[in-house]
Amino acid sequence: MNPYELTIGQARTALDDGKLSSRELTTSCLERIKDVDGSIHSFIRVTEEEALKQADAADKELATGKSAPLCGIPFSLKDLLCTQGMTTTCGSKILENFIPPYDATVVEKLKNQGAVIVGKVAMDEFAMGSTSENCAFTVPENPWKNGYVAGGSSGGSASSVAAMECLGSLGSDTGGSIRQPASLCGVVGMKPTYGRVSRYGLVAFASSLDQIGPLTRDVRDSAMVMNAIAGYDRRDSTSVKQDLPDFTASLTEGMKGVRVGIPREYFGDGLDPEVAKVVEGGIQALKSCGAEIVDVSLPHTEYCVAVYYLISSAEASSNLARYDGVVYGYRDQDADSLSDMYRETRSSGFGDEVKRRILIGTYALSSGYYDAYYKKASQVRTLILSDFQKAYKSCDLLISPVTPTPAWKRGAHANDPLAMYLSDILTISANLAGIPGISVPGGFSSDGLPIGIQLQGPHFREDTLFRAAYNVERATHLGNKCPEIG
Repeated sequence: MNPYELTIGQARTALDDGKLSSRELTTSCLERIKDVDGSIHSFIRVTEEEALKQADAADKELATGKSAPLCGIPFSLKDLLCTQGMTTTCGSKILENFIPPYDATVVEKLKNQGAVIVGKVAMDEFAMGSTSENCAFTVPENPWKNGYVAGGSSGGSASSVAAMECLGSLGSDTGGSIRQPASLCGVVGMKPTYGRVSRYGLVAFASSLDQIGPLTRDVRDSAMVMNAIAGYDRRDSTSVKQDLPDFTASLTEGMKGVRVGIPREYFGDGLDPEVAKVVEGGIQALKSCGAEIVDVSLPHTEYCVAVYYLISSAEASSNLARYDGVVYGYRDQDADSLSDMYRETRSSGFGDEVKRRILIGTYALSSGYYDAYYKKASQVRTLILSDFQKAYKSCDLLISPVTPTPAWKRGAHANDPLAMYLSDILTISANLAGIPGISVPGGFSSDGLPIGIQLQGPHFREDTLFRAAYNVERATHLGNKCPEIG
């Protein structure tokens, strides 16, 4: 087995036993990137020299016998996490040369553990998209089938882990941007409770919805990364002081005493039969492990897409107002006046999808329309949260599809933004409610494309999700399957 094929847990054992060094592991990943990234296109930037320095430092720490759990493990980072001294583009031309003066808290925590950063990966511009096709620099391929999308907006994170270019990655999830690409690429993606992981140093898209989380090859790795990055941060005003359990302790066999809810609204028209079959397999797996299966209802699900795109676009129009060419980022050099400079900078610096959402958000917040759109959407958001609170009185977690279909061909929705938005219908409610969700691989389509299973739980019950995901993973036996990349 090549070192890059190891999970984080397996690599950790090999590092502890002295059978592998971090330099050997990191070199293996860097060679893998050279071999396959020409066809996968996960990375915007590979930081080989710095990664090898970090690996050597990790080997010294490992030699002391007192290293942290992620010491010496190679990671990729979604390119909206601030990295000191390293460009952070957000997949946008307007931030093409932006170098942050500080690390995001999650990056700081990985570095404090001795983890190795091998590079920054592709994403939809400012995390706005479901395929990563809105990236200004490169578009990741699905490692399982050339010509198919890797998902988005954390598509580069998912493809880099699935293609074994690194052992884990950090992404962000505003409406499913970790869980959806994880499902389409056959890896595990965890979206934590809002406030569980610090957003300090995450370039904002929609501040009340954004959350950072891990993408990994298996559930144990996801729990290990969550142990490292979760916790209160005084620098993030939305960070919550909450007891932090050892998430790996949740990985126990059996589901006796756990009630699993099936939200009937998630299994309606438009659900691909192969996706439904895989999720049914997950339900039966949990049942065979001792879980009680109950039927639940989330009656306001039909409003989620409209509410999400009003609120997220409104927040985006506010957050992205700072990119005007004055303080940092791209600036048009040919304008004759200040107003022309603003207009030309934003017109040529942003891509079409970002400009579309800025227009929607600005309209929704404008005088005379605020009550009709943004205020009304916020009121319905409360009803969506109430749906989940009522459901969790009769169950401990929910099981459902992640997406209505497996991955689709690149460009299939290029001229139909509404069709693209509807692909998020099963994931955005978790962001509106602020609850945690995880995508765990459940099977494959007849075309060989991965299909994930989504588990959602009450606030700060990631431990319950890890337990259920661990049991699904054991039942499906997909752990050894990996894509063949030619």
